[in-house]
Amino acid sequence: METSKLRKKFIFFIVFAGIITLLLILFHFVEAPIKDYLTDFFSDFFGATDRRMGDTATVLFEQLFRILTIILWMSLIVSIVRFVNHLVFSTALRRSNSYEISSLLRNVFSIIIYIVSFFVIFNSQYPNVDLAALFTTSTILGVIIGLALQDTLGNLFSGLAIQADQPFQIGDVIKIDGKGEGVVEQVSWRGVQIRTFQNKLIVISNSVLGKEVVEVAPRDNLNARLVFFNTLYANSPAQTIQIVREVVRQIENVSQKIRPVVRVRSLGDNGIEYEIKYWLEDYSKYNDTDALVRQRVWYAFQREKLEFAYPTRTLHVETKPSENVFVETSNEIYERLSNVPIFAPLSDEETRKLADGSNLRVFAPGESIVRQGQKGDSMFVVHRGAVDVQIKEAGAEAKNLRKLREGDFFGEMGLLTGEPRTATVLTDGEAEILEINNLCLKPILEENPELVESLSRIIEERRESFDKPEEESMPTEIKDKASLFDSIKKFFGLAD
Repeated sequence: METSKLRKKFIFFIVFAGIITLLLILFHFVEAPIKDYLTDFFSDFFGATDRRMGDTATVLFEQLFRILTIILWMSLIVSIVRFVNHLVFSTALRRSNSYEISSLLRNVFSIIIYIVSFFVIFNSQYPNVDLAALFTTSTILGVIIGLALQDTLGNLFSGLAIQADQPFQIGDVIKIDGKGEGVVEQVSWRGVQIRTFQNKLIVISNSVLGKEVVEVAPRDNLNARLVFFNTLYANSPAQTIQIVREVVRQIENVSQKIRPVVRVRSLGDNGIEYEIKYWLEDYSKYNDTDALVRQRVWYAFQREKLEFAYPTRTLHVETKPSENVFVETSNEIYERLSNVPIFAPLSDEETRKLADGSNLRVFAPGESIVRQGQKGDSMFVVHRGAVDVQIKEAGAEAKNLRKLREGDFFGEMGLLTGEPRTATVLTDGEAEILEINNLCLKPILEENPELVESLSRIIEERRESFDKPEEESMPTEIKDKASLFDSIKKFFGLAD
């Protein structure tokens, strides 16, 4: 497509330049004969009594001939400059990052060539006319032109300075105090066009831009952002930093090349104030990423029972704590666990103990609950919502195995044997998940060791219903019932 277009332009340029050149050559050879012919014609026509009329007509023809010559030469110069501009800027530099900015130099050089060419051609036709003296000696004309072009020349020279320094390029995010913030879309000899994050277009002249302080976030650079939050003094800073940092690392558009930083910013009047520093892959999406960071921090606080700090300078004698919208009654959790097949061998009292020791955790849409290869010591039951089970093989993309809904469970091998997770589980929308830790199951097994055999049998039956690829992903040392039974007893430290 580009080659065909360039070929057409080249053919048009050759034809047009050839015609102009032929006309110039023709004018050169026919000028003198036509001038002599017209002189004789007007002399015979007007007669000797009014020879001045003939001389005037001849002079007019001569001036017309010179003007046509100047026009033809300028047409040839314009066609050559435009073809070279297209060949260099539109073809060779099209893939360059500075293509739009380089067009400024193209326009400047084109204007300079046109002016110089006009002076040379004009002087060749009118050698007795001094154009330089005409422009420099005309004080009034110079003042008028200077005043009229003051802003234009200011924009032009400021644009040249911007081109020389190149403080920003197309696609960079820039911020100008009092003017706005957005993505640079175009840089011309007159000004800069910025697309704001409200999808509005700001046009700032180069002369104004040259006097402003511009904050630049280059598109090919890892630019950092800061997000702030706080907690109560009762919450452990070490635990808070670890939890928040792990959550931020999993967010889309957060660069994996630099580890996010979570640190104490200040010890405030109402609580500990923190800041999250993370680096973006695409800085133009920082508003969405900041919002997602704050959302994930909230969900992490709900899961880990952390609390945000609130102003305490009140006159209330007693402050009623805000209720957690995700708190479930013990009876609801008990009913949920009673319907889980793996806990069918447990008595009502044992199920009640398991319900009291389990934790209800809330996860954001698309957040991972467990990751493939991660060491496990607990299992999970979907209380509300749904989750997707994914597995990733070496050199292949992750694929969905199944979707689990309310009442389904997963991760039982991590709870009973401590084996690494064989799949990754992600939430499909907001989900509430019950987590049963091995510490709350261990006292039950110690009091009733016969449950180990029942649990082993149920897991074997569940495994047989899996597809072959999933079964093969199980550790080889617990493939048979006897090995699974021994692994459970060993993991919980139960006597033979």
